[in-house]
Amino acid sequence: MGEFVRLEVEDGVGTIRIDRPKMNALNVQVQEEIRATAKEAAERADVKAVVVYGGEKVFAAGADIKEMADMSYTDMVERSGRLQSAFTAVADIPKPVVAAVTGYALGGGCELALCADIRIAADDATLGQPEILLGVIPGAGGTQRLTRLVGTAKAKDIIFTGRLVKADEALAIGLVDRLVPAADVHAEAVAWARKFTGAASYALRAAKESIDKGIEADLATGLEIERIQFAALFATDDRSIGMKSFMERGPGKAEFTGR
Repeated sequence: MGEFVRLEVEDGVGTIRIDRPKMNALNVQVQEEIRATAKEAAERADVKAVVVYGGEKVFAAGADIKEMADMSYTDMVERSGRLQSAFTAVADIPKPVVAAVTGYALGGGCELALCADIRIAADDATLGQPEILLGVIPGAGGTQRLTRLVGTAKAKDIIFTGRLVKADEALAIGLVDRLVPAADVHAEAVAWARKFTGAASYALRAAKESIDKGIEADLATGLEIERIQFAALFATDDRSIGMKSFMERGPGKAEFTGR
């Protein structure tokens, strides 16, 4: 458990909780604690799905500019890869991941939310990539993940202008997937994650890898990724359990073991 980031596990759901008052600024220490916590969530068998949460008031307002302002070009050449890989560790968790977005998710905070599979946000949340206003660009995946999520034109508008995106617009363009009252954000995210606590874990992993890797490839390559993952699941206990249960009791009643 880190000083500012911890993994809280309850009933199969792991919450990666960022807690660095006042605005969860993502300094180097927080970045590395996110990496370590994501790795722990990925490896723990008792974690079936993951919620990324910054608390009731703010998800994460961005990088720690005071820390970054003193970095030189050579400093950032060495740091930028670690920055990206810390966030990618969240994207690479081989389990369903939901970002529970309250308050602000700006800059690195928005980029962290983009690493989740879905985003449930407060109806008064604000997102954005304002790095251009500091004379830089998003450096933790924003130019790539945002573009893949909302499309080239919308991503360029958000990144070029550095403007803030209110919750209703974020929902309309697909930047977030659901809006709920601020007080309900964490509970809604946990409820979504709990859908998978009794699921076929390796099938979920295969589905996530097929989608994430396939979208980066041409259709033929994506289909081959899917074919290999599909065939491999026939080596799992859950595939046998699921098909036997279907034949005996109908769909949706299998009790999977996660193996």
